[in-house]
Amino acid sequence: MRMAWLTALTFGLISLLAPPPAQGQTLRVMTFNVRYPNPDDGANIWANRRNVFVQTVRKADPDLIGTQELFQSQGDDVVRALPRYRWFGRDRFGGHANEHMGIFYRTDRLRLIRHGDFWLSETPDTIGSLGWGATLPRMVNWGVFETRGKVRLRFLMVDTHFANRDDEDEPARRHSADLIAKRLPTLAGNLPIVLTADMNATPDSEPHKRLSAVLADVWQTAPSRAGPGGTFHDFTGKPRAMIDYIMVRGFKPIVAEVLTTHQGDRYPSDHFPIIADLVRDRAVR
Repeated sequence: MRMAWLTALTFGLISLLAPPPAQGQTLRVMTFNVRYPNPDDGANIWANRRNVFVQTVRKADPDLIGTQELFQSQGDDVVRALPRYRWFGRDRFGGHANEHMGIFYRTDRLRLIRHGDFWLSETPDTIGSLGWGATLPRMVNWGVFETRGKVRLRFLMVDTHFANRDDEDEPARRHSADLIAKRLPTLAGNLPIVLTADMNATPDSEPHKRLSAVLADVWQTAPSRAGPGGTFHDFTGKPRAMIDYIMVRGFKPIVAEVLTTHQGDRYPSDHFPIIADLVRDRAVR
């Protein structure tokens, strides 16, 4: 109880001190692997954690959420409960029956200008294509957004989920990082970039190094951080590894936090989300 109270107090203080989201050139971004609605999850099935998931998002109040493992029914549940949000994206097979890299955004704060996707493979424009030995299609969903208000800012948002097997999928993760780094200049041009990802790789890994050569990891660069130094916890509340990330170009993080919100022993997902407040970094072009 004491740790939960301290976590809530810390996040509350950060929220008070942080600039308001999406006013002018400030963004609040979340990355969240939602855990797909697996009927074999026992007490942690989606129906039992849906409310705590919604409460986590409502309290954090992000402008943008990059999700992984999202099924359409889950996305629709979130929008039904939080109607100021919309989400977009198609699933790994090009439809809406499987995992989406769903990007949620506050329609009163952001305007979606254009969006698209590609697959993490040697044929990235082929829907559902497999890459470098991965057993499931992996993909990127992206959108160009513009902030609403008197001061408007356009930026690129990219969301992805890398292959998950430990050793077997290391080549796929490396190639996936290289492909994203190669495509970012075409997608973004001179726009600032936000990338959200479950990389299934730790900060000392080669995939992280390859992406951090072109983007800054906000958890590593934020002047103020809160929460544990890990995100995957398998519904235990005890993080095993940092594998989820927010990475940026053209933004500076003010604060970053790994949120450990829960209700009793019920967690919103088997991953903790990360939330960060970002401001435009005009020194980066």
